Amino acid sequence: MRECFHGPHGIDVTEANIFGVLSLIVWSLILVVSVKYLTFVLRADNKGEGGILALMALALSDQKNQSKKLAGTITVLGLFGAALLYGDGIITPAISVLGAIEGLKIATPLFDPYIIPITVTILSVLFFFQKRGTADMGKAFGPIILIWFVVLGALGIKGMLSNFHILEALNPAFGINFLLTNSWHGLVVLGSVFLVVTGGEALYADLGHFGRRPIQLGWFCVALPGLVLQYFGQGALLLQNPAAAENPFYLLAPTWALYPLVLLSTSAAVIASQALITGAFSMSQQAMQLGFLPRMAVKYTSAKEMGQIYVPFINWALLIGTLFLVFEFQTSGKLAAAYGIAVTATMVITTMLTYIVMRHQWKWSIPVALPLCLFFIVIDLAFFTANAVKILDGGWFPIAAGLIILTLMLTWKKGRSILASRLLANSTPLTVFMNETVPNTRARLPGAAVFMTAISQGTPSALLHNVRHNQVIHELVLLLTIQNIDSPYVAPENHIRLEDLGNGFHRVIVFYGFMESPNVPDILTRCFKLGLPVELSRTTFFLGRETIIATDTPGMAVWREELFAFMSRNASRAADFFKIPSNQTIEIGVVVEM
Repeated sequence: MRECFHGPHGIDVTEANIFGVLSLIVWSLILVVSVKYLTFVLRADNKGEGGILALMALALSDQKNQSKKLAGTITVLGLFGAALLYGDGIITPAISVLGAIEGLKIATPLFDPYIIPITVTILSVLFFFQKRGTADMGKAFGPIILIWFVVLGALGIKGMLSNFHILEALNPAFGINFLLTNSWHGLVVLGSVFLVVTGGEALYADLGHFGRRPIQLGWFCVALPGLVLQYFGQGALLLQNPAAAENPFYLLAPTWALYPLVLLSTSAAVIASQALITGAFSMSQQAMQLGFLPRMAVKYTSAKEMGQIYVPFINWALLIGTLFLVFEFQTSGKLAAAYGIAVTATMVITTMLTYIVMRHQWKWSIPVALPLCLFFIVIDLAFFTANAVKILDGGWFPIAAGLIILTLMLTWKKGRSILASRLLANSTPLTVFMNETVPNTRARLPGAAVFMTAISQGTPSALLHNVRHNQVIHELVLLLTIQNIDSPYVAPENHIRLEDLGNGFHRVIVFYGFMESPNVPDILTRCFKLGLPVELSRTTFFLGRETIIATDTPGMAVWREELFAFMSRNASRAADFFKIPSNQTIEIGVVVEM
């Protein structure tokens, strides 16, 4: 509300404008969040999981009826949406905490020089405590957020007591008339109105944590009423006192409640930030499992909940980006310009992917799916256009961050594909190895050897090098390949595929969903139950460690190959990522020319 009337693109505080903005706010909450997300998009669950990557995987699941071009387009759209959400994860903590702390300036101007230091301190503490997990904090989050929305509604009712006439703004005609009357300026203000629906993507991403029904109940019974009452209260305040546009939220509260409200607002801002941070952790894990990001350390912070994870690299990268924004933009008002563009672009992508799911997964007819999605995409594009005019004011940041992250993801995926093809081209056919090399090997060692390989055919280079240099083979040899599928989870009966190759050799292919984490010791336990006489304590693990050399061979541009080589060198150790005992691991290096 402040950005609509007091921001750099604010409009005059007149009765017609107040009614128009309020109408746009209410119907944005209804159409975008209540109808689009809560009614339709939440139905697009990928075996219970939500979020842009889960939606992308769901849209790609009907590969039989999709061309390679369509599948590639879906992949790029989904990845760009995910990349933009990383930018959202950087901006949300900065704008939320900064906006809450700015309430201190309303109490007294003496706090003005301390707004930035207090914000930086709170953000630093928030990111520092991520490694301890969210279980304890989560116990307090629900009650705090419930109190937050009750207070929002109560303050809104207090504001409306002076003017119930404001409820006429429920009429959508006021919003339409506002846009028609103010033309270009009205479109710019629409970019500020969009701030009320930011968070819709987070609702969808939380599907796997809470389920569809609790999210819908929480929204319609608590969040939506509290928000609508609050905005109408602010509108009534502006009708009575146009100067309150400086900060209508805090000026709506009585003087004695200002400091408690700043504390409650800060707590709500921290919780909102926490949601985006943990969402970034979850999205990073999904991207790693789908093969779009290199291996990174993932730490589980709860013995009971698999979804509670901590990714150190992502955590500190988000902190650096958040602090940069605080120092660069200084106020939440300036940050508002950067905030909308990332979310609007993601919402456009979500609508497009949802249409594909409607057609191919839900089997909806074109006359039903197309008009509905066109209606939503017109709204999304209107918001996107309204925010696009702010690119020079700060909207460039999430776009730039999204493009950089998208480049990293596509480079890693393409690089791994090229690397696999190079390794396969240089490998010895397994039949040749079994018929010629194995019979001529000097000795068979007791115990088992596990050779991990990214390709499920050919002979692993680590196995070839080991036999060539040591002239021995273990009695039991497992060629282990881990494959990730476009589904969050894999049924236990479909988890492992065994193939007896003869002479003590077995090929083991293990399938994991993008919400699951590979665990090699657990795989060996499952193999033992399936009849393979393999014991973890008597097993040696052989891993290949590739040294990437960029060349001008067709595949990728040299600069992308150099980038891929850099990412590969800095990826987490395979032994750590797959939870392999380090004292039983041997890494064998191999040079690969890209």
